[in-house]
Amino acid sequence: MLVTDINGAQKQRRNGGNMKQSSDLSRMLRQIDRKSYPAYKQLRDEYQFPSYVLSIDHVQGDPFAAPSKVSIHIKGKQAAFPKGLYRLPCQKTALEDTLLREMGKQLRKVSFQAKGSGKSGLMAVSNPGQEVLERSGCQLAKETGDVVVRMEIGFPANGRSINARELEKILFELLPRCVNKSLFYTALDADQLRETAELAEDQDAVRRMLAERRLVAFVANGAVLPRESGVSSRPMKQAVAFQSPPSMEVELTLPNRGVIRGMGIPQGVTLIVGGGYHGKSTLLKALELGIYNHIAGDGREFVITDRTAVKLRAEDGRSVKDVDISLFINNLPNGKDTVRFCTEDASGSTSQAANMMEAMEAASRVFLIDEDTSATNFMIRDELMQRVVHRDVEPITPYIERVRELYETFGISTVLVAGSSGSYFHKADCIVQMNHYVPADITEFAKKEAEEFPVLEEAPASIQPSFERKFGQNRKLAGSDRIKMKTMGMDGISIDRETIDLRYVEQLADPEQLAMLAHLVKYAELHVFDGRRTMAQVVDILEEKLEKLGFGGICGEKNVGTGLAMPRRQEIFACLNRYRRL
Repeated sequence: MLVTDINGAQKQRRNGGNMKQSSDLSRMLRQIDRKSYPAYKQLRDEYQFPSYVLSIDHVQGDPFAAPSKVSIHIKGKQAAFPKGLYRLPCQKTALEDTLLREMGKQLRKVSFQAKGSGKSGLMAVSNPGQEVLERSGCQLAKETGDVVVRMEIGFPANGRSINARELEKILFELLPRCVNKSLFYTALDADQLRETAELAEDQDAVRRMLAERRLVAFVANGAVLPRESGVSSRPMKQAVAFQSPPSMEVELTLPNRGVIRGMGIPQGVTLIVGGGYHGKSTLLKALELGIYNHIAGDGREFVITDRTAVKLRAEDGRSVKDVDISLFINNLPNGKDTVRFCTEDASGSTSQAANMMEAMEAASRVFLIDEDTSATNFMIRDELMQRVVHRDVEPITPYIERVRELYETFGISTVLVAGSSGSYFHKADCIVQMNHYVPADITEFAKKEAEEFPVLEEAPASIQPSFERKFGQNRKLAGSDRIKMKTMGMDGISIDRETIDLRYVEQLADPEQLAMLAHLVKYAELHVFDGRRTMAQVVDILEEKLEKLGFGGICGEKNVGTGLAMPRRQEIFACLNRYRRL
């Protein structure tokens, strides 16, 4: 799927052109030693080392700037990874992830061993978390087995003068040692690589089985859901292992692991209840991130969720452009149109309604909701409130009145965490109580207790929402090649000084996904938006481009660096929908 070449010229040279040798690089380093730092730019080229090609792709402007970009290119015959390790797309991503982690481990041992000012001596690749994501940092060509690893190196300096001896130490001693220990099959643990490929295949098998079993998620017995801390996604030590209630336990037969058992969450409406601190939100958080595969030892390797599932919440203050929220909100006192609803400052209820409709537009089949992060008036209106404030003066049709319709008419399931209101007992197909992190199926008991309480008003007539939003023509932004894009951690991205707030798009797992979203927005603005395409058609084009050409198809091959990771379709939608300039 992914293109492994930096640009056409380099591709031609790797395929037999007059490539420079490592000895040429050594000679050039001696010539520029102690010169002004910009002389390092003369090194941009490709150099043949004994077992790989070193490409110096970008040289930093000074020792205090962002580190230089280099890439390692290894022919498939030399890397020698058996094709059985990357036969499936999920296995290929898992192998790339493994190589990147191994390279990172080796680089951490030698980073900053070369001395100098600023970032001199820094050596780093992407630093993956617990999720296995497709990244630009390591790419393996499916057909040839060629491997490309992109990394950053702080070219050494004394003050702002070149310290070529230290760079020579990096490129001819430290880097080759790391490459040889991490990017060749013979240097790695063959059993571990096989287990990684088998785990990826098994995880993919569970994901396929969800629809066959009419499930939205699966949580394996023995899974560890609690995390180490609020700032660490590693598994908590001595945590209570997950154990499915007998009535919800399902058995799956996997290609490699064989039979596993765990809790199957059925399609429909599932309620997760329980006292505070008993594990409700912990379970929901695991389901949120179950859209991704996880590394061995994470504890959530077999917490698998429908890959279209979306966590939804209120998002006060977000912008909304031409979204049909009439399924939930009508007859606003100010007369504002709710079929083409627009605002620069959405309330809790209107933002949550917009988030849901946008998720439907993105073809999501599962909504994940926690009442703690929802607008109360959007989720529920109790009996007393209905008696005091009549429907004809209330513009909001609460979610409880639409939750059955969403499933029965639109095929969208809901998994809802509720701790304070039992009104959803009437609507739920399945009710799970968490007690000291142990789930119990209390559906029958809760339904019986609910019989003594009145059923709230039924929803008004169904409405077929419109998803035909079209956006203005693409903008030829001035100096488009020089548009500045910045990632602000997990909070958002900035494009041409326009900030897109992504703090509440909670299934983004890595800042590198946000970096890729910035490139996708820029590409859509320059090449896709034309005033005729709907949002879904725009995202279809972006996904097709990614499928055919990979990161380079969107960024341009020369701009593919170390720090990009693939987002889902749902997060592409979410990002574009929060782009206020549209």
